Amino acid sequence: MSEKYQVAIIGGGPGGYLAALRAASLGLKTAVVEKEALGGVCLNHGCIPTKVLTHGAWLYRRFHSADEFGFNLENIDFSFARLQEKKKTVVGELTGHVAELLRNSKVEVFSGNARALSPKRVAVTMNDSEETTLETENIILATGSEEIFPPIPGLDLPGVITSWEALALEELPDTLAVIGGGVIALEMASIFLGLGVKVTIVHRSERFLRRMDLEMVRRLSTYLRRNGLQIMMNTPVQKIEQGGSGLKLTVSGKKGEETVEAEKMLLSVGRKASFGDQDLDALGVEHDDGGIKVNGRMETTVPSIYAVGDVTAPGYFLAHVAYHQGLVAAENIAGIDAHFNGSAVPGCLFTDPELASVGMSEEEAREKGVENLQIGKFPFSACGKAATQGEEEGAVKIISAGGDQKVIGVHILGPHASDLIQEGTLAVAKEARASELAELIHPHPTLSESVWEAAMAINKTPLHFGRR
Repeated sequence: MSEKYQVAIIGGGPGGYLAALRAASLGLKTAVVEKEALGGVCLNHGCIPTKVLTHGAWLYRRFHSADEFGFNLENIDFSFARLQEKKKTVVGELTGHVAELLRNSKVEVFSGNARALSPKRVAVTMNDSEETTLETENIILATGSEEIFPPIPGLDLPGVITSWEALALEELPDTLAVIGGGVIALEMASIFLGLGVKVTIVHRSERFLRRMDLEMVRRLSTYLRRNGLQIMMNTPVQKIEQGGSGLKLTVSGKKGEETVEAEKMLLSVGRKASFGDQDLDALGVEHDDGGIKVNGRMETTVPSIYAVGDVTAPGYFLAHVAYHQGLVAAENIAGIDAHFNGSAVPGCLFTDPELASVGMSEEEAREKGVENLQIGKFPFSACGKAATQGEEEGAVKIISAGGDQKVIGVHILGPHASDLIQEGTLAVAKEARASELAELIHPHPTLSESVWEAAMAINKTPLHFGRR
């Protein structure tokens, strides 16, 4: 049989289902094809389940330091199984909500594999083996990304896991080695460290998180070490073998060949664009290893074929970017002139403490020769609200440039950094001046006052911290 649509979306992750909801709201007959669960990696194996465990780890750590607030909590009973049940409940509720939204919007959802045969036809093999063809005026490719597996001998051994498998563990390991130094690697290390696991992170490079401000990354590394994380930098992995306590990792360290033993080995060296079952060359869609080439309207090189999310180049690998790209694609299909602007994309790292940033880092600005840089900083140790809740690690760093002190970068390490960064995102996106942030009235006592004070520090006038 054959159905006719105005837009067919291949992939039901953040970019795909948001594009479907927006397209339907604009009156377009819309179909979504998803081979697994709606919500994609983000909702099922990434953002959401990870944050449930992150919050559990945060609570675990706070309970063990609750004595300063008058609590005597000895012999705390913790059940990892119950935390996993909470994760499953949250994921189930949210995926169910996505399905309900699509249903209420009259978006037709097909469970199966889809392949674009042409810019106007999509073949679908349903999960029950039934086949159908969708006739469509437009196609949106939202096929997401996949794990990178480097050529390390021993990756196929039992006990070597990815973040997906780590999130599904039924029992906590006593020891864990994490291979990688990006966002997912550090978040997973922070989760298991917070739950009492002895964690070692092994990274082949000299630094973590290349897209984030080096000063703030170094401060985060210091805090994580202080909390017990073992960090091995400039340490390429040579091989993985069976060891006495589970697995043995052989690395090239500063002292030559070294070994790390752990019950589980978590591989997290990054992700890459996944084209699914699409023959992009046959379609004429331009692409390379970095993803599908798109313009600001999310159009590929083939008229009526769009691409959004992780599958596009350059790869942001952020759900909120996929959201906005999905909206832009749907609006352009509906005749609205919409464009994606990636100049002010916030990035958030949900470690403990959190790290968030938007705009240029200090080193990036200096490398690009940005003139008249001014930097304002304010530590959370001088913030009243941070003191009241016992979370005084970290700082706010604002970078401005030019005679008008335009804000070009904001970096926050500390409590609720992922929430606070939105003020910085607005400042960078709207080219606000540091003085304009300083003039805003920030409520007291709040963590947001640290952003205010950092803005004032651009002109050497912070009120609650020693003047430089």
